[in-house]
Amino acid sequence: MEPGGTSAEVLLQRPWLPVSISGWRLLAKSWFGETSYHILLTDVHCVWEERMDSAALQKRAQELNRRLRAPVKAFFSHLCEVVRPCLSGRDARADSEAQISLTRQDDGNISIKLKSELAGLPFYWEFHCTPAPVTVVCVQLVHPLLVMSHLLQRQVEQLGGLLGRKDEEIQDYRENGATLSRERLQTDVFEEQTYREDFMSKTLPLLCSEQPDAHGFDADLQHLYAAVVARGNTRKRKLSEERSAEEDQPAAAEEEADVPSSLGGSVTNSNAGEEDAQEDAAGAKMADRPAAVQQSPPLTSKTAERPSSKPKKKKVVGLFR
Repeated sequence: MEPGGTSAEVLLQRPWLPVSISGWRLLAKSWFGETSYHILLTDVHCVWEERMDSAALQKRAQELNRRLRAPVKAFFSHLCEVVRPCLSGRDARADSEAQISLTRQDDGNISIKLKSELAGLPFYWEFHCTPAPVTVVCVQLVHPLLVMSHLLQRQVEQLGGLLGRKDEEIQDYRENGATLSRERLQTDVFEEQTYREDFMSKTLPLLCSEQPDAHGFDADLQHLYAAVVARGNTRKRKLSEERSAEEDQPAAAEEEADVPSSLGGSVTNSNAGEEDAQEDAAGAKMADRPAAVQQSPPLTSKTAERPSSKPKKKKVVGLFR
C-alpha cells in the first residue's frame, strides 16, 4: 500500500479517466503498488473492479505462464509498464508489441487479456473484473457526482445573479445617455426562468437521444471531481479527529477522578489512625491523673495566703478521687 492509506482511499483521490480498449469506451481508475493493484472500470451502466495482492499475482502468473520463474516484483514491473498507459488514456509506446483485448462474458464480468514479451519469452496476463459492490460504486462514483451536481447548480445560481446585476449596470449607462457603437452587441435582459425553460426544451432532447458517452468526463470535470473528493477527505479527517478527542476526554476525566478518591481514602485512614492514637493517649493520661493528685504534697499556708490579682480557677483533678 501507499503511505497515504489503503488502495481504496488512494484510488478515491484519483479522477476517472476516459479509455478505449478494443472499441470499448470506458472510464477507468487504477492504482499500482509495489506488488499489488486495484482497478475500476465503468461504461456508466455498470462498474467493475479487481484487486490483487502479491500472492494472487504469483498464482495467476504461474497459471498463465508455466515457464515463468521470475519473482513477483520482476514481472509486475513489466506488467505496470505495459498496462498503465492503456488504463490512463495514453497511447502505448511506439516500440511496444503488447496486445490488449477486452471481452464481456455472459455472467456480466469483463476480461482484459494482455500479451507481451518478457526477457525474450511471451508473457500473458488477464484482468478478471467483476461487478463492484454497491458501497464501492457509491463512494467512488455516485456520491462525488452528486456533490459535483450540487456545486455546479450553485455556480449557475451565482452566474444568474451576476447577469442580473450586469443588466442593471447597463440600464444605468443607458439612462445616463450611453449608447452602443455596434448594434450587434446589444443583448436582451436576462430572465432566469425564461432561459431555463428554453435551455431544457432545446438541450435535454439532444442529450437523451445520444448514446451515453463515457468520454464526456473531460479535463474540467476530472479537476472538479478531484477537488470534491479532496474536500470530502479533509472534512472526514477533521470529524475523525474531533470524535477521537471527544472519546479521549471522558477517559482522562475518569483517571483524574480516580486519583483523588484513592488518595482521599488513604488520608482518611491515616487521619483516623492518628485520632484513635490520640484518644488512647488522652484516656491513659486521664486514668493516671488521680494517682498523681493523691501523691502531690499538700498546699502550704504561704501559698494560701499569697494575694492574687485575679480569681483562681478551679483546678480539674480528674474524674475519680
